[in-house]
Formats: sequence, structure tokens, C-alpha cells
Amino acid sequence: MTESSHIERPTLVLGGTGKTGRRVAARLGARGLPVRVGSRSGQPRFDWDDQSTWSPVLQGVRAAYIPYPDLVTPEPTKATRAFAELAIEHGVSRLVMLTGRGEDEAQRGERALQDTGADVTIVRSAWFMQIFSEDYLLEPIRAGEVVLPALDGQLDPFADTDDIADVAVAALTEPGHAGQVYELTSPRLLNFPEAVAEIARASGRDIAYVPVSVEEYAAGAAEYGVPAEFIEVLTYLFSDVLGNKPYVTDAVQRVLGRPPRDFTDYAARTAATGVWSPGADR
Repeated sequence: MTESSHIERPTLVLGGTGKTGRRVAARLGARGLPVRVGSRSGQPRFDWDDQSTWSPVLQGVRAAYIPYPDLVTPEPTKATRAFAELAIEHGVSRLVMLTGRGEDEAQRGERALQDTGADVTIVRSAWFMQIFSEDYLLEPIRAGEVVLPALDGQLDPFADTDDIADVAVAALTEPGHAGQVYELTSPRLLNFPEAVAEIARASGRDIAYVPVSVEEYAAGAAEYGVPAEFIEVLTYLFSDVLGNKPYVTDAVQRVLGRPPRDFTDYAARTAATGVWSPGADR
């Protein structure tokens, strides 16, 4: 098989409608490369909790992008290993997995994937900048008050999902990335109060940051009807993950030959869309 015919086989993008997956799929498509989106609404359908859906999405696939499924299945490491082994059986030659920095379970998932012997690249990311514009912090930003159990001393090098997608596409399509672990960050450390202040400046609004304890945050989320499993994940992230990797890396520069996007740039670009304006549509 020639390289040209090999590349014409589709790349499977799991979570292809999510924050990173849709960006990866769009970039592959813009290059004219065939893409298969793996999601519960996709055709064929993919569901981490229904293994009968796995083989159909793997048919004829060349490579796969796999966000670590810790939010969607109760045994993510076991599922990751089983999916990778099935992918190898189907002739998938390259696996790129996105995980979170400082998350013990995610690192176990990385080892499970690497132990299969497949051509694996790990993309390990800091907190997404886009949690402020495409996730659970969007509505608080619009409302003008962000209540979180994150303190001044808890620093994180937030990563832009566009950088994550660019690195993932490079790992999926270019040689030289097998066996690599890329920890992606922005160029500097920020805490949540500073991040909210930057968004306030960029959007020309007054946005208050209110620190609370993890216990108060969990109780308030429960009162608002946030599902218990999501509250559990959030309290774990704010208690055990936030601030435990307070350093930046040069991974984006090494992979892409350019510096990573900065939070100030993200805030300016996003504010210009109007998404943070009160009453704006999602």
C-alpha cells in the first residue's frame, strides 16, 4: 500500500462534536482528508458503554483521535485498553489520546494505551481556556459573577483548544510523533481570579470573582440541579488537580514551530464574538 492510498483511509475522531474533537475533525477536513466522527449521534453510532458500536466505526480506519473518556464511562481505563486492542485488530496504525495533566486516572489510561504496543501519541493538556466560553463557566461569565473553589495560589497554564487540535492533527498525520507525550500549556501561569479579570477587561464588563470552599461549591451546584457525577468530577479537579502542575512547557513550539496561544489573545478573540454579552445566544 502506498502512502497516498494509506492516507485516504479515514481518521476516526471520537468525541467529534466536543470542544477538541470538532476542531480536529474540521482541520482534517480542511486538508481534504476523510474523517469519521465517533459520537452517539454519528453514523455509524459510537457509544463507549456499548461495545457493539465499536467495530463499525473502526472499519477501514487509518488513525484515531481519542479523548480520554473519564466523563462518559465508569471504567475509562478498562474501556480505553479494550478499544485500543480492537483498533489494532482492525488495522488502525496510529492512536492519539488527549488526557488531563495531573489526573492519576488519566495517566493510568495513558499507560494502558501504551502497553498495547500501538503507535501511540499522548497529548496531555492543562485546563482548557474554552471552559469560560464553551462550557459550564459561560453562563456565570454572562451573569457577571463567577463562583468557584479556586484560590489565588492555585496556578494553571491554561491551554487553548485550538493549540490542542493543531498538535493532535500533526500527530495524526505526520511522522515522528510515535511514543511522544506532549504536555500542552499556554506561555504563562494564571489563577482563576486573574483569568476572570482578563475576560472582564477584554469584554468591557464588570465580572466578579467569588471564592468559596469546595464543600460550599458542591452544595450550591447540587441545589442548582447539577448531576452528582459531574459535581464529583469538578470537586476532584479543584481539590486535587488544580495547581499541582504549576509550570509551562515548550511542547506547542516543538511540535508546531510557533509559540502557544496566550490567554490574553484568547480573551480578546472570544470577546469580539459577543459570546460573553449578557443574554447572548450560546
